[in-house]
Amino acid sequence: MKILIVGGVAGGMSAATRMRRLDEAAEIIVFERGHYVSFANCGLPYYVGGLIEDRSALLLQTPESLASRFRLDVRIDHEVTGIDRAARTVSVRDTVTGRISTEGYDRLVLAAGATTRSVLPAGSDVPLYTLRTVDDVDRITALLTEAAGPGGTVEVSAVVIGAGFIGLEAVENLVRRGVHVTAVEFAGQVLGPLDPEMAAPVAAVLKAHGVDVRVDTSVRSASAGRVTLSDGTDVAADLIIEATGVLPDTSLAAAAGLRIGESGAIWVDDTQRTSDPLIYAVGDGAEKVDAISGGPTRIAMAGLANRHGRAAADSIADSAGDSLAGAPGVAVAAEPAFGVAIVGVFGTTVAMVGWSERRLLATGRAHRVVHTHPSDHAGYYPGAEPMSVKLLVDAATDAILGAQIVGGHGVDKRIDVIATAMAGGLTASALSRLELAYAPQYGSAKDPINQLGYVADNLAAGTTRSLQWHELPAALAAGETLVDVRTAGEFAAGSIPGAVNVPLDELRDRFGELPAGSLVVHCQVGQRGHTAARLLSQLGREVRNLDGGYKTWAAGAAALAASPRAAVASASSAASVLPVSPAAPALPTERIVA
Repeated sequence: MKILIVGGVAGGMSAATRMRRLDEAAEIIVFERGHYVSFANCGLPYYVGGLIEDRSALLLQTPESLASRFRLDVRIDHEVTGIDRAARTVSVRDTVTGRISTEGYDRLVLAAGATTRSVLPAGSDVPLYTLRTVDDVDRITALLTEAAGPGGTVEVSAVVIGAGFIGLEAVENLVRRGVHVTAVEFAGQVLGPLDPEMAAPVAAVLKAHGVDVRVDTSVRSASAGRVTLSDGTDVAADLIIEATGVLPDTSLAAAAGLRIGESGAIWVDDTQRTSDPLIYAVGDGAEKVDAISGGPTRIAMAGLANRHGRAAADSIADSAGDSLAGAPGVAVAAEPAFGVAIVGVFGTTVAMVGWSERRLLATGRAHRVVHTHPSDHAGYYPGAEPMSVKLLVDAATDAILGAQIVGGHGVDKRIDVIATAMAGGLTASALSRLELAYAPQYGSAKDPINQLGYVADNLAAGTTRSLQWHELPAALAAGETLVDVRTAGEFAAGSIPGAVNVPLDELRDRFGELPAGSLVVHCQVGQRGHTAARLLSQLGREVRNLDGGYKTWAAGAAALAASPRAAVASASSAASVLPVSPAAPALPTERIVA
């Protein structure tokens, strides 16, 4: 059995090493067009920023180490340029010598990954880099080292095109090196996969660290150390980092006549086999199945690439039967992908899984939304840090459709619990019943995950009704009254225009002062609002609680003030969110009582 693997790094090397563990006799050749076959590409930005000091720590394996441990024939600087499916051969070009050769195969694995999509106009002469290759990182660090003045101070300006996950990693690490950074984003907000009220705090963190954030903006030209932007301004730029996202590299597959999926990536079945039964595809170039819709999708994640590389090896071993004597591999259907992602931005952690509210609205899928603002651990224990959590729930089945979390410590733990709950088919209400580890320095007796479950359960049971921040203008325009149940001091520090302030502790005695008709109540983060809504509904009033309270509303209003394009795509958000009154000071997160 002769197996050729096109591409290294996560998908290709997982397939190669798993294949060797399954069959010692197989001939396995890996072609890598770059000079590095196995490196930690997710760590590259942190080497630029100096957090990872040892460059060699990023180089996980070499051709020599892979040959020694796994008896793999790894050929770096070799690009596969074509596939002859009838002859079962590939054409290979040595990128150093230019020599062309042909290699036969019994099975072929495509792990070519993805390609960057350039948005920089032709003729630009400012140095342009990505953060996807070791060579790029070497060039960036050399430039920064050369520019270092006395005491190591770097007098450099950079423009980062794209404010997604990779773009923000680039921004943070350039700032850490003393570089003045302008972040340019074509969309109306940073971190486009997030909903606007969840992205607004991230933009505030960037600005607080001196980053010049430009949304609704693109690069028009770059020359002589300046970049001209679509907003009519120009900024200094000694280098440009392009982080506008990636596209699946399907060039080999398409030229060979393999099926390209609806998503634009290489079509594969649930065992990573392409439309040719002898060819497999893994990694960023291969199509995945979306766990929410069941349809095709593109997700570029190292974890999925590793998992699917292993799956391809198992599929090859299973399909080869007796030809791989003793090989224990059994093809197992790949699990659909939820798209779990996380990034750190100047000490703030941003994580998400599944679909956003914007996407649910765009597809017309009925859903409920839950916003909470808990602390990562018990508030009385020193060092508690706030987080903002958003949960998306199927209105008919109570299934979890997605989640977004922004905060400090503990964000990673909570997003992983939610992702695991989704994979296990737990409902949103079932989160309230999860038994999670508790000690005051790690969590609360009612963990933030449990708190989400309590709110979701109340909504599912009809115990409370909620209103989203972007639905408020339409509600007020229809004549509903907004009642702020926070204290008079909180109200004075910052309020939603038009709100009537009746503190919760006075509500029983003063509810008769409220105008007739439907009411919307709110507090700081939603908990007192829930209590007020329960009280008023039992007194015969029609009432809804503003989900997530003033804190969520203020974040949404800030997002829309920065860019109307950041609005949730619904008719109720299109008019305008009410202007923001003076911002309320940071307040202790309220304890949730279900």
